[in-house]
Amino acid sequence: MRPLLSLLILLIWTTFAWAQEAPAPDPDRTATGGATTLEDILARQRGEKVDNSHRAGNTGQGNVEALIGQLGTRGIASDSDLYRALRYGSADITVSSRSPAADVIIQDSGMWWLNFRTGPLRLYGTYAMGGMLAILLLFFLIRGKIRIDGKKTGRTVTRFSGFERFGHWLFGGSFLILGATGLITLYGRDFLIPLIGKSGFATIALACKWLHNNLAWAFMLGLVIITVNWIAHNLPNRHDLKWLAAGGGLFTKGSHPPARKFNAGQKLIFWACVILGISISLSGLSLLFPFELPMFAKTFAIANATGLPELMGLNLPEQMSPHEEMQYAQLWHLMIAFAFLAIIFAHIYLGSVGMEGAFDAMGTGEVEEQWAREHHSLWLEEVKGADASQSAPSPAE
Repeated sequence: MRPLLSLLILLIWTTFAWAQEAPAPDPDRTATGGATTLEDILARQRGEKVDNSHRAGNTGQGNVEALIGQLGTRGIASDSDLYRALRYGSADITVSSRSPAADVIIQDSGMWWLNFRTGPLRLYGTYAMGGMLAILLLFFLIRGKIRIDGKKTGRTVTRFSGFERFGHWLFGGSFLILGATGLITLYGRDFLIPLIGKSGFATIALACKWLHNNLAWAFMLGLVIITVNWIAHNLPNRHDLKWLAAGGGLFTKGSHPPARKFNAGQKLIFWACVILGISISLSGLSLLFPFELPMFAKTFAIANATGLPELMGLNLPEQMSPHEEMQYAQLWHLMIAFAFLAIIFAHIYLGSVGMEGAFDAMGTGEVEEQWAREHHSLWLEEVKGADASQSAPSPAE
């Protein structure tokens, strides 16, 4: 379990590491005393990385001029020294507020987080969602709606109980609202403000924040319910290989590989929902309670203990401010959300317009017997066998 956890941690870290890497310190930088140069300013404007290592380590204590009180009006440190100490977290701060992290005056890592969030993360997340929608549209145009091939019997079979459907809709419905409010929060500043103005967007953003924070509990409850209800039915079996080999019959008319209550495709979606649901819930809890439930510093410490980061040349920080914890948690939250949305788009398509009779399973809980025979033949045999044994007279009768 520990090696798998370590590999997951390394994957998370390497995703973020590019945004924080800095080039080797320039020995000639000492000539400026750490001051920003014209080349620094031009490099920032070009979007290049700027070496801050000299300034980060030059916050007054090693500055001879500051120590003898020749710079500024503060005696022991010039204004620039004080600013660098505040920026890089080496200043001795005393504040009147007793709230957590009140002594963090300047949070230097905020810019790489903002650039990554509004840049590559949003761009590739948009590609993931848009790509999935394009694939589904192309599939529909080529394959069309998957119809029931055989003659309908007019008889129905109970597929899901009321409690199973409650758990599904609680989980799925809350997820769709969480996804919508999250996307509005992420894209709204660029796309909604030009349409409805800053005041209108502020009202919508505040409502989205409230819904997102509070519906998270419904989502987590739904996740628990569907996991308890269906985990036993989603364990792999030999029929899954046959189903996958036949492409689930999705691409060929008249092809109906055997399946129990859930086929291999549904099992993949189930486990994706469970794994991604747990991950997005943990990062969401860390965002709701950043001072009580920090995740990344502790996770990186576990990874460092394995020695794998050192072998790969990575330096995973084990000390983070609450702001940095929230930044990492939010980026991970968004990455999981984009993957989750792409998967759910496919699930919604097949469960509605993509397949005849599929929606009835979660709509009324009853499905046409011929639909069950074509898509879940082994499960139908089990159900009919159980019904026959219950209706058969006992020996005493």
